[in-house]
Amino acid sequence: MAILAIFVGLAGGFGAVGFRYLINFFQSLAYGSDGNLLDLVQSIPWYLRVSIPALGGLIVGPLVYFWAREAKGHGVPEVMEAVALRSGLIRKRLVVIKSLASAICIGTGGSVGREGPIVQIGSAIGSTIGQMLKVSADRMRTLVGCGAAAGIAATFNAPIAGSMFSLEIILGDFGLATFSPIVISSVIATAVSRHFLGDAPAFIVPAYELVSAWEFPLYVTLGLFCALVAVTFTKTLYRMEDIFDGLKFPEYLKAVIGGVILGVISLLFPQILGVGYGAIDLSLGQSYAWWLMLVLVLCKILATSITIGSGGSGGIFAPSLFIGAMAGGFFGTVVHDLFPSVTASPGAYSIVGMGAVVSATTHGPLTALLMLFEMTGDYKIILPLMITCIISNIVGRQFLKESIYTMKLLRRGINLEEGKEVNVLKSIKVSEVMNTEVETVTEALSLEELTEKISKSKYNSFPVVSNGNRLTGILSFFDYSEAIFDEHLKDLIVAKDIATLDVVSISTDDNLYNALEKITFKDFSILPVVSTDDPTQLMGVLTRRDIMGAYNKAVIKKSLYSE
Repeated sequence: MAILAIFVGLAGGFGAVGFRYLINFFQSLAYGSDGNLLDLVQSIPWYLRVSIPALGGLIVGPLVYFWAREAKGHGVPEVMEAVALRSGLIRKRLVVIKSLASAICIGTGGSVGREGPIVQIGSAIGSTIGQMLKVSADRMRTLVGCGAAAGIAATFNAPIAGSMFSLEIILGDFGLATFSPIVISSVIATAVSRHFLGDAPAFIVPAYELVSAWEFPLYVTLGLFCALVAVTFTKTLYRMEDIFDGLKFPEYLKAVIGGVILGVISLLFPQILGVGYGAIDLSLGQSYAWWLMLVLVLCKILATSITIGSGGSGGIFAPSLFIGAMAGGFFGTVVHDLFPSVTASPGAYSIVGMGAVVSATTHGPLTALLMLFEMTGDYKIILPLMITCIISNIVGRQFLKESIYTMKLLRRGINLEEGKEVNVLKSIKVSEVMNTEVETVTEALSLEELTEKISKSKYNSFPVVSNGNRLTGILSFFDYSEAIFDEHLKDLIVAKDIATLDVVSISTDDNLYNALEKITFKDFSILPVVSTDDPTQLMGVLTRRDIMGAYNKAVIKKSLYSE
């Protein structure tokens, strides 16, 4: 595993460097240069500001829709799903499609980050190496974690934070067998990145000092503020996804709409285009007024939500850093103007705000803390970072239990805390499994006719229906077991007289997890399936064997999901 971790680290490091060059290439095609995007955007005509992001959406939308649907969005939830449900198996083509889609999206001004794509690309590389060597499921998951760590480490020049991101967010496992390979990959990837990109920090960080102990209550307040900002970001992102999903418009062209809206916003606030690192450096250098930073918080939340919601491809890590820098800069400017003698410069609060928003959005306080510490290289900032990141994380969880990553999975019916079995069952609809050839019993069927039907049937329970195939009851073995042996009742009663009229049923749009709960509630042998629109319209039946068979097939299918 140590040797494999070296290879994954090398591949992840080269992948991160190559992805950076690919972004620069597409930015050069779109804007004429791979320099600071903020300066380039401000130098071009207004119609190009609008048309270039729209053109990017025109390319990215079909590329993702027709070649790799999982390349849409920020990518990290898909890696988490692969680790939790598919033993780390990720399609090989994802490396190519994700690289192209995200590089085009970012290069043409999409308001997303490169960290999420690099995590997905690095994880796919690790998974591909594992598939080629046919390693075990546990080792496959570790290799995926190695790829994710390599991507983050190479991007931020932060090997410790890369390792922690993978352990804390992707795998949720701090065991020694997992920890060692991930650290190796992270270190190797960082060495590769430093060779090609240099050893410079990701941001130009101002000198920091803790001026007074009175600042600690202010940092606590900053943690509360950043938690609210992070929750707003998460909710806005998925609300925007719902809005675009509801549009009656070709799915692969929705990114064009997002690009146009993004371009219009950039006419007033060009800072929101791209990853936004140039604007972050300006906020750290105290170049923005407090009101502008507050407006940029709102605009970046909206811009990123539109980019991802409309079908763009890119991460939310850099936008979280941007939002945190502006939120912290706004807060720092206000408190420094009010208490100049006991507070540090607003740039210091920008740094801490970056960590606080990342902590609250990802629910990864250790990752946020270590990343900002590595980016600054200054131990003096560790105390404010610790208290602010923890406070924002705790408060953020009170408002929103799910992180910005797990929220996407939960909306698909996947709860990582419930385990693989539950999530597999929740992913299958009843309509996909139910048996539509149903043996029913009419309400007026006599007991003698019922006895003959039972003797020829493979079932021992039957839905009772009226005219028009309307479900009115269920007839089980316990209902008729005594009556069929009583000769005096054969001509006196009908099926409706002995049937259970209080029917437990399930709709076609429900999932197998709920079906299994209902069928085992009173040990039913069959479960009637009814229409979602009409709970009396019988559509089919479901047995325990049907559910278990569908589960086994789904598990096998996910295990073979490698092409």
